[in-house]
Amino acid sequence: MPVSPSLLTSPAIVTRLRAAGCVFAEDEAELIRSTARTPSDLAAMVDRRVAGLPLEHVLGWAEFCGLRVAVDPHVFVPRRRTEFLVRQAVALARPGAVVVDLCCGSGAVGVALAAALGQVELYAADVDPVAVRCARRNVGAAGGRVYEGDLFEALPAALRGRIDVLAANVPYVPTEEVGLLPSEAREHEPLVALDGGADGLDVLRRVAVDAPRWLAPGGCLLVETSERQAPLAVDAFSGSGLIPATAVSEELYATVVIGTRPAGPWA
Repeated sequence: MPVSPSLLTSPAIVTRLRAAGCVFAEDEAELIRSTARTPSDLAAMVDRRVAGLPLEHVLGWAEFCGLRVAVDPHVFVPRRRTEFLVRQAVALARPGAVVVDLCCGSGAVGVALAAALGQVELYAADVDPVAVRCARRNVGAAGGRVYEGDLFEALPAALRGRIDVLAANVPYVPTEEVGLLPSEAREHEPLVALDGGADGLDVLRRVAVDAPRWLAPGGCLLVETSERQAPLAVDAFSGSGLIPATAVSEELYATVVIGTRPAGPWA
């Protein structure tokens, strides 16, 4: 039941959030209070969070790689573990690189790469029009361009053979396991950003097959996956002609598979 804005003291907000199952109720209360512009706005935000909306959708932004990235309702929320993918990409890239954020969602990965690398040629793409609208705000502010469409079909043909860093945070949850995700993800994030098919690797395989034709010689494809899926992802990369490697972060419980296009012309 909605509560009058006049009754929303900090302790009252914490109590409501904790009763709704928010583990970090004190931190969330502070973020909501600092983001709300008016008492009525504060009350509405608390109501939305208590109703089960992801905190980032309530706030309208997510913290990612030290940046505040806009996240609209029904857009995939960037996870902290994906910061590991960004770190791997930064280590492989150079200033002025051509960077593509594929399956971009909010565009958080591309924006973080641009912030870390400085001057880059930045592009992003997603099949979801809601995500594309959100990404255009974030990526546009970083000087990049966002396209709507299915994977590489969305990208300008002029990028073929020019991409230095291709970050593809593809969906990798097996279809049968989507129902096991937290309700915040199942009910408020797009299924297309979560469901990776029978073994979770359908989209990854599609990206791996076409990536070599889009990568520059020596360019890299980076994809986040689970530890148990990594061997199959490595096989997919090898089968497409990429030189695979795997990086793991125990701290973030993150696994990234990296595929490098060999130097020289590509058929």
